Amino acid sequence: MKERTAIQPTRQENYAEWYQEVIKAADLAEHSSVRGCMVIKPWGYAIWENMQRVLDSMLKKTGHQNTYFPLFIPLSFLQKEAEHIEGFAKECAVVTHHRLEKNQEGKLVPAGELEEPLVVRPTSETIIGDAFSKWITSYRDLPLLINQWANVVRWEMRTRMFLRTTEFLWQEGHTAHATEKQAQEETKLMLDVYTQFAYDFLAIPVIKGEKTASERFPGAVSTYCIEAMMQDRKALQAGTSHFLGQNFAKASQILFQDPQGESQFAWTTSWGVSTRLIGALVMTHSDDDGLILPPRIASSQIVLLPVIHKEEKKEEVLKYCRTLAEELRGLSYAGRSLEVIIDTRDIRGGEKLWSWIKKGIPIRIEVGPRDIEQDLLPLSRRDCPHREKKTFSKQNLLSSIKNILDSIQDTLLQRALHFRNTHTHKIDTKEDFYAFFTPKNPKNPEIHAGFALTHFSEDPNIEEKIKQDLGVTIRCIPLNEEEEGKCPFTGKKSTRRVLFAKSY
Repeated sequence: MKERTAIQPTRQENYAEWYQEVIKAADLAEHSSVRGCMVIKPWGYAIWENMQRVLDSMLKKTGHQNTYFPLFIPLSFLQKEAEHIEGFAKECAVVTHHRLEKNQEGKLVPAGELEEPLVVRPTSETIIGDAFSKWITSYRDLPLLINQWANVVRWEMRTRMFLRTTEFLWQEGHTAHATEKQAQEETKLMLDVYTQFAYDFLAIPVIKGEKTASERFPGAVSTYCIEAMMQDRKALQAGTSHFLGQNFAKASQILFQDPQGESQFAWTTSWGVSTRLIGALVMTHSDDDGLILPPRIASSQIVLLPVIHKEEKKEEVLKYCRTLAEELRGLSYAGRSLEVIIDTRDIRGGEKLWSWIKKGIPIRIEVGPRDIEQDLLPLSRRDCPHREKKTFSKQNLLSSIKNILDSIQDTLLQRALHFRNTHTHKIDTKEDFYAFFTPKNPKNPEIHAGFALTHFSEDPNIEEKIKQDLGVTIRCIPLNEEEEGKCPFTGKKSTRRVLFAKSY
């Protein structure tokens, strides 16, 4: 008889619903009363705070400083860059009035029409470009390297928590440079920062690449990205870095005097990641019992579970837990003190245990009177079957805990890497390509084939036909992967393979 899992349905039964149930069971977030928006709850927001802490440190080490710009952008700013506004026009939320008044029926209605509509920030290139035009006058002012942590609004018709919501949180970096070469180097440097963050902290293996023209950021000269494979084998764009050339500089008049006294337009970049990364964590690592969190980014790394059957032993056990927690918190891990929770809730032991399994905490340690007496603490890892335990003396636990956490972190990365490699295939004929992306099991269309590495002649018409026929797009052109071959769709010569997949 098949053992019932904590999350129903399972990944194989209904992947989309499984994803929503994992988020609910882990208490990460919930739908808001505002259409298309979500409330990020404490366990979920702690993950975002940890992402902020790590990335913020990485950005500052590369010379970037934090700023903050207004949530509202004058419509005229967006209109300066035609391709940019065209790319975002359908997603913009617009403020047209500045107060509310009661009508004859006593209902509040907008009043006081604005002279110029304000767009609720979908991205900040234009308003930051306006500031750059005032801050930059000489080559001595360059490079200008800034970042902001903010919320943005993009009016989505179909939403899914963390992956695509009307409002979400992100960081967006914006830089200006004296030369094209410097701006290109910045664009690729930030792509490398995101890649390192994904591998080292999220335990998510990503593929670095460049977007095709049809997938490029509106107004950019080139867009680079990191793509990850989820457990339904679809691709998730986990971060982007854009080389904007001089397009936005010309639109915003970002000019500087070079060493010869000549007036030049600056070269600019922008780049960002968002709370979508929490969705990536859920879909990369979780199982049919709930969330699994990599220790280096987890809300907390350890939960102590007091096991008390007799009231007279309660204080002894709790005192031991408090002492153990303080000793663990005194240890440093991944740039911060270990975070330890003592769960003293008055609920059944089984319910308590399963709540932490579903929340994905990396390590569970049970503490009862006998465990204290024998100095043997049962430890369970979230990356292992829930019944599997190992016992440690207190001293061995304290000396081993960082190695155990690193082992969990590495196991999750290697597991995800193996999954991605297993479902990535080189395909060299059109027939094999179409067969690869044709669903094999119509009863479970959520589970897809995976990634296809295929030669391509960069014909936009073929790219669009494949998208229409199969719902498959070129996720990226992998960097530094040159290989002579022939495009299976046109028969033309090709110098490299591109990454095709279905995506979020």
